[in-house]
Amino acid sequence: MVLAHRLNIVAREVILNPTDIKDPEYFHKIVDCQYACPSHTPVPEYIRLIAAGQYTEAYMVNWESNVFPGILGRTCDRPCEPACRRNRIEKNEEPVAICRLKRVCADNKGEVKPLMPIIPKKKNGKRIALIGGGPASLTVARDLMPLGYECVLYDNQKKAGGMMRSEIPSFRLPEKVLDEEVGYILDMGVECHFGVWIKSIKKLLENNFDAIFVGTGATRGRDLDIPGRKEADTQIHIGLDWLAGVAFAHTSKIGKRVIVLGGGNTAMDCCRTARRLGGEDVRVIVRSPIKDIKSSSWERKDALTEDIPIFENHVPVEFKVTNGKLTGVIFEKIRAIYDDNGKRSLLPTGEAHALMECDDVLIAIGQDNSFPWIERDIGISFSKWELPVLNRKTLQSTLPKVFFGGDAAFGPKNIITAVAHGHQAAISIDLFCHDKDIVNDRPPPMTTLLSQKMSVHEWIYSNDVSDADRYAVPHIDKVKTLKDIKLEVELGFDVKTAYSEAMRCLNCDVQTIFTTEKCIECDACSDICPMNCITFTKNGIEKDLRLRLNATSNNLKQALYISDKLPTHRVMVKDEDVCLHCGLCAERCPTAAWDMQKFLYISPKTTYLTSKETKKNETA
Repeated sequence: MVLAHRLNIVAREVILNPTDIKDPEYFHKIVDCQYACPSHTPVPEYIRLIAAGQYTEAYMVNWESNVFPGILGRTCDRPCEPACRRNRIEKNEEPVAICRLKRVCADNKGEVKPLMPIIPKKKNGKRIALIGGGPASLTVARDLMPLGYECVLYDNQKKAGGMMRSEIPSFRLPEKVLDEEVGYILDMGVECHFGVWIKSIKKLLENNFDAIFVGTGATRGRDLDIPGRKEADTQIHIGLDWLAGVAFAHTSKIGKRVIVLGGGNTAMDCCRTARRLGGEDVRVIVRSPIKDIKSSSWERKDALTEDIPIFENHVPVEFKVTNGKLTGVIFEKIRAIYDDNGKRSLLPTGEAHALMECDDVLIAIGQDNSFPWIERDIGISFSKWELPVLNRKTLQSTLPKVFFGGDAAFGPKNIITAVAHGHQAAISIDLFCHDKDIVNDRPPPMTTLLSQKMSVHEWIYSNDVSDADRYAVPHIDKVKTLKDIKLEVELGFDVKTAYSEAMRCLNCDVQTIFTTEKCIECDACSDICPMNCITFTKNGIEKDLRLRLNATSNNLKQALYISDKLPTHRVMVKDEDVCLHCGLCAERCPTAAWDMQKFLYISPKTTYLTSKETKKNETA
């Protein structure tokens, strides 16, 4: 019991049943990177295609799921990478560069438009309004247009892309990449109304749309109401608005001394943009310890590389104004205290306040939703945080024909989450427009399980476990990039390095499949396993069973693979958490009780006609 407590095991008090590997979610969870991706992109599948030099095919695998491979290959928040099995092999092991490999297939692909679905000339009579031209709305259009829907998009900007265009600087995301991938969707025949502000959803509802999707993002940057704010208004800028001004060429310069308040990714974009517009002394100031701030580690690293220091534990208390002009910001110094539950408190240190001189301040302390154009008497309910009340699965609001997605749904997240929302909202809209149950009639995921055996000891896939360290993505020298705001900083992997990085993937989608009836209990598989993750033992309750395995098993988030009872009344138990998917167990097994089978999981989306089927129908 003491050891169980040390392993933090809180498990079921019943004897475990044999694993049901027919459940599509079982192996899905084992492909950790794909499971962590909000849109469930088949990561190992496209990485193998990159290793094989099949960049176009890899691009299309991505496009089916995440819609914007070139954009996300540069800007994704990478929830897949912390989940990568490489992190669990040994200390200091870095994950596969999943995100930057995505960019490789985008940079090296061939012609992809012929591979995309043909839009039927005959429409289905349903019209959908898309409010906002960001990733969520574009994904809804990409899923519904092939089904014959007419999609009408409204956006206040001059081009589609939403906050991908207005917030992400061009030195991170070149405009040509954005235009290309947004263009694939608009070219499907989306009716676009740019430069249009929707001032009343009530009036839009009068236009007889069959459904309305709201994908307007979280567009309101938070302000800071402290002394001096009003007096220095011309020198204090909301980060989101300022970035948009730069993106649309309304802003082209800033003072030499710049303070950026906030520690998120928007703050990192603000400080790096300020360096390119004339900022010589640019500082990021955060109220928390650096380890607690929200920006991605790689975003902070890029900022530090460009000589932008980050000052932690400083709370702004006053904008110092002299003769009507902002001259600095006064900060209180604090320290972070954590209780036994990890809850943080920020307490003053008692030191004298610090003054940092500056010419301009960029406030990037968060962002909120803003729906002044949605009347509150039409049936759409909002929470106390002014977020729409939604069914989290269907994204349907309390007014049945109105759906939300992206940051407009649950607050600020990221591009890939917006894409995932778009896919799910498209399913809901399609079901709603056909009077079906949008909760219970949703399509299941598509899955396949296919043996990788070529001969007794050979596999279709490469099962070598590379011991190479993660390869660094090359950057252009900052002397050049800081002089040109449109010059992309990252060069991306060349194909040779991309191959080497791709070979670091452990092929977690190639599953070890065990057939109880073939096993002769020779234990050869457990002997050869390099991770000691296979154990033959008596079954039992989970917390006891985990303590009897050959390798320490304390990650309850990942399952144990348990066989039916063997002739000796033992069971085979494999800890899915530490398995390398190397296939040595299957190579060693004398009776082929083990097999390596590739599991492909395609998350639910609207079903649409393939190009071949569309042509056949049009001919008929």
